[in-house]
Amino acid sequence: MPQASFDARLAALAAQLAPAPDKPEETPESTLRALWLLAAGKPASAALAMETDLPALDDGAAGRLDDLVAVRLGGTPLAYLSGRQRFMGLEFLVEPGALIPRVETELLANAALAFLRAVADPDGRRCLDIGTGSGNLAVTMAALCPGARVLASDVSEDAARIARANVASLGVSDRVSVTVGDLFGPFESEEHFGRYPLVLCNPPYVSSTQVSQMPAEISGFEPAAAFDGGFGGMGVLRRLLRDTPRFLAPGGRLMFEVGAGQGEALLKSMAAGGTYRIVEGLQDERGIVRAIVAGC
Repeated sequence: MPQASFDARLAALAAQLAPAPDKPEETPESTLRALWLLAAGKPASAALAMETDLPALDDGAAGRLDDLVAVRLGGTPLAYLSGRQRFMGLEFLVEPGALIPRVETELLANAALAFLRAVADPDGRRCLDIGTGSGNLAVTMAALCPGARVLASDVSEDAARIARANVASLGVSDRVSVTVGDLFGPFESEEHFGRYPLVLCNPPYVSSTQVSQMPAEISGFEPAAAFDGGFGGMGVLRRLLRDTPRFLAPGGRLMFEVGAGQGEALLKSMAAGGTYRIVEGLQDERGIVRAIVAGC
């Protein structure tokens, strides 16, 4: 890699690119490296790009790189350009039909993994992933928890297709199944009731009134159904809280992500509601509740 060529492009990109708070791994350097690799025909996530040697680019590839940089500066998310995003150490395929996995969701994933691994019987490590999106939570459970079996659903045909591609590419086709349907719709039968130690969900939780205030890189490119949670951001969450108990095994847990500033009020309302005997908040490094664990 010609260092001078890289340095000049990096300086120009850094002067124009404002890093997104929800994607801390996307620095100007990691962005340029990911686009450089993409121009060379070697797509990689921002995280993987930082670990990969950059090849020399011929004139054609250098032109492609400059075009990609321009598109990125125009607002298109890096992951939608590269088609890759790292989550929990795994390299996921990404397309515009599903939300881009965020590092903030690893708080939920780590708690879910710890709980599922603690299930004594590996054959009992069963999980429902509701609203699976790109399949990042479902695939992570199967890939990183021995014996885990996951049934995942999403109302979006596009998201389900992307999730299935990740199931295949990350080698867990024997233990993850993805179906199209609204929340618990595909599982409304006796064979599923009271069967799952873990129900997972990263629901849409942004209030509809706040969508217009979101960064254009999110609201203008990622699917609205994946983040617009309706009035107060609670449309899907209310249904999730109402329906989950029918599917939980004894001692089972519901684990789901919440928006910054949403957790404390939700913890209080759930504790007062009486349906869930166990209600706990998971805090991020700033001390903000970003996920909730609940058990009946």
